[in-house]
Amino acid sequence: MLNTEVYEQFESWLDNLLENNDMPENTKAFNFNLYDDSSADSEERVFGIQPIAAEKFDPDDEEGEWACYEIWSSEEDIFYIDLSDEEDQSGEHAQEIYIEIIREYLESGKYAGILKAKPIGIGFVDGDLVIIKGK
Repeated sequence: MLNTEVYEQFESWLDNLLENNDMPENTKAFNFNLYDDSSADSEERVFGIQPIAAEKFDPDDEEGEWACYEIWSSEEDIFYIDLSDEEDQSGEHAQEIYIEIIREYLESGKYAGILKAKPIGIGFVDGDLVIIKGK
């Protein structure tokens, strides 16, 4: 179930990025890079997300090499969720949460039209991508 407070924070963060950054004209797709920012020496389980625009897209590329052709990113402006208090603290669970949040944004987000105009993927930078919205 979607956490309303987390979604609203994400929505505000993404609205700000999309409102204040023009996407390059040659954008072919968007990807949401995921990062495990958990500390190895603590019990903290934190996962970040970073949107990028890519100049290539290949729906058959399960490894997501197309997402390496980045032409815009939020750089160090990364949104984080903390799963330290959750029963499931896995990267897979974090990815499921982010997919749900992004799908909600695509339904009701202020600047969803910018994203919906292109294919959208999501995944950990060292893993396979999930295509949320294809061509």
